[in-house]
Amino acid sequence: MSKVFKAYALAALLALGLACLAAPKAAAQDGTIKGTIIDFDGKPWADLPVKIKSDQGQSQETKTDAQGKFQFLNLRSGKWTVTVQPPQTKEPFNTTTEVHAGSETPPVNWNFKEILEKQNPEAAAQIKKQAEEKTKFNAMKQHFEQGMALLEQERTAKADLSKAPADQRDAAKAKVTDLSSQAVAQFQEAQKAAPEKDPNVHLFWARMGEAYDLAGRNDDAINAYQQAVTAKPDNAGYYNNLGNVLARAGKIDDAKAAYTKSAELDPANAGMAWRNFGISLYQAGRMQEAVEPLEKATQVDPKNPQGWYLLGACLVASADYKQVGDKMQVTLKPGTVEAYQKAIELDPNGPYGAQAKQGLDAVQQLTGGIETKVGSTKKKKS
Repeated sequence: MSKVFKAYALAALLALGLACLAAPKAAAQDGTIKGTIIDFDGKPWADLPVKIKSDQGQSQETKTDAQGKFQFLNLRSGKWTVTVQPPQTKEPFNTTTEVHAGSETPPVNWNFKEILEKQNPEAAAQIKKQAEEKTKFNAMKQHFEQGMALLEQERTAKADLSKAPADQRDAAKAKVTDLSSQAVAQFQEAQKAAPEKDPNVHLFWARMGEAYDLAGRNDDAINAYQQAVTAKPDNAGYYNNLGNVLARAGKIDDAKAAYTKSAELDPANAGMAWRNFGISLYQAGRMQEAVEPLEKATQVDPKNPQGWYLLGACLVASADYKQVGDKMQVTLKPGTVEAYQKAIELDPNGPYGAQAKQGLDAVQQLTGGIETKVGSTKKKKS
C-alpha cells in the first residue's frame, strides 16, 4: 500500500470520528408513567380512558385494565399531564408529573371514592346507597329467575303426573311437591332482597300462589293469592286464580266474590272468569250451583263451545224428577237442549261438540221416562 493511500485512509477515519463526536445524541426514551384508578364504589375502574400530554406537545392514550391499572412506556424526559374523565363528572381530572429517563416516576393514582367522600360526603352517601340497592336488585333478580325456572319445571311435572301410570303416581306427585317447595323458597328469597315498598311485590306472591296451587296446597295458595290481590288490587287475573283455588277448597261464596271481582275488573274476559267458576263447581260435583255462572259465561262469551256444553250438562243434572206410576218422569230445565245444540253448532267436529251430541242422546232417553218397577222386563217379540 502506498504512503499516499494510507494518508487518505487515515484522514477519512479521523473525519468520521470527528463527525461522530459532533453529532448530537438522541434523547433517551425509557421513562414511564403508571398508576391505578379506583371508582366511586371503591372498586378497580376498568376500561376508563387515560390520556397524557407532554410539555412538548406529544400525546398518548390508553385504557385501564381489569384491575384499574394503566401504564405508558418509552416516554421522553420532561413534564407530562395525565388526564381522566369519569363519565359521572362534568370536568376532567388532571395532574402533572415529571418523567426522568432511567428513574421510576412516582405512580399516578386516583381513588374517586375517597375524593368524593372528601369533596361531597352527601353525594358519596347517595352513591353508596345506590350501589347497595343495585346489589340487592341483582340478588332479587337472580332468585326470581331461579324461581321461575323451577316453576316451569313444576308445570311440566304436573302435566307428567296426570299421565303417569298408577305405580308411578306417588313418585310423580312427590316430584311436583319438591319442585313447588324449591320454587317458593326462591321467590321468598327474592322477596327478602326486594327494596322496601317495591311496587312489584305482587309478582312474588302471585308466583308463590301458582307454585302452591300446582302442588294442591290450597290453604297456602289462597293466602299467597290474597296477598297478591292486596298488593295489586286491580289485577283481574289474580282474583281469577284466587277464585279457582277457593272453589276447589269448597269455599264457594268466597270464590264467587273473587270471580265477580275479576269479571268487574276485566269485562273483556268476564266470560272466562264465570266459566272458570262453573268449571270449578262442575269438577266439585256441585253442578246445580254451576248453572248460574255458566249462564253468565255464555251470555258474555256466546261463542265458546265449552261453556255451552257445560251449561247443558249442569242443566241436565238440575232436572226435576217425579215418580209417575212405574216410571220416573224427568222434566228438563229450560234451555237444556238449546245449550247442547249451541255447543254442537260451535264445535261440530271437536270434543265439546261430540260430548254435546252424547248429552242430547242421553236427554232423549231421559225424557222418555225411566223404568223404576223392580223386576220389570220388556216382552220379547215372537
